[in-house]
Amino acid sequence: MSVISTVTVRVPATTANLGPGFDCIGAALGLYNEVKFTSLDGEGLIIQVAGVEAEKVQTDETNLLYQAFAKFYRYIEKTPPAVKIEIELGVPLARGLGSSATAIVGGLVAANQLAGSPLSTLQVMELAIAMEGHPDNVVPALIGGCRLAATSATGWEICDVPWHEHIIPVVAIPDFELSTSQARQVLPTEYSRADAIFNAAHLGLLLRGLATGKAEWLQAALQDKLHQPYRQALIPGYAAVEAAAVDAGAYGMVISGAGPTLLALTDADHTQAVTAAMANAWKQQGIISIVRSLPIDMQGAVVL
Repeated sequence: MSVISTVTVRVPATTANLGPGFDCIGAALGLYNEVKFTSLDGEGLIIQVAGVEAEKVQTDETNLLYQAFAKFYRYIEKTPPAVKIEIELGVPLARGLGSSATAIVGGLVAANQLAGSPLSTLQVMELAIAMEGHPDNVVPALIGGCRLAATSATGWEICDVPWHEHIIPVVAIPDFELSTSQARQVLPTEYSRADAIFNAAHLGLLLRGLATGKAEWLQAALQDKLHQPYRQALIPGYAAVEAAAVDAGAYGMVISGAGPTLLALTDADHTQAVTAAMANAWKQQGIISIVRSLPIDMQGAVVL
């Protein structure tokens, strides 16, 4: 087994839920964090961060990237080596674009490489899901594409969700944060049978709409009754941005992950109009945002 001392991993951002797919579906996006791990002699931990919002990232053992790295070594019953971690941030923090998933996946994949790849991708995935608590972000961050995850008698079943080439995601990232814990606190602990049936039907329609690109199915499918009605109040200007996106030609708009980033799905003919409309709608609310179209990333975490 050859020993390597340096590994660089690029991990994509993700958008989770896609409306009715609460905590079970997510897609990787063409926006990235890059992390470089270098083994050090002796003991110690060095963490250096550059890029967007670098000053907000912890640079000690509480850093999530390092926690994932250390968890991997504990899992294989070895002591984590001294390491230098260089982080290049491209995914904004606490915006509903899977920044925590990039850290968990990046730390686990790098550790697996430095340890000589003792674990399979499936084993790394299961560790990542255990750390994150749900699969919707970490699964596409690790293996790319759009993925549906469900439990089975023996663990997790991961289903590839076909994404029609004409469907283009547009993300509107505001200049304020919303923590996942805060977004979960507003959710009810129980739901009605009617709401459960509504989401089951709309998730099925979403899967067909994504595969076929059929506009009428996508327009209906992006509705949800499990999380978005409760989280909208945490995102100022939500209704205005949604109306602007739809008026400009989007199939619909959803909250990306826990928010506050908003995700519209549209086609190539309307991408520019939707992008401009969402940015302008938030601007009229006094909120600065970055709005851009992003491709679906099909690779997931890549060792460079």
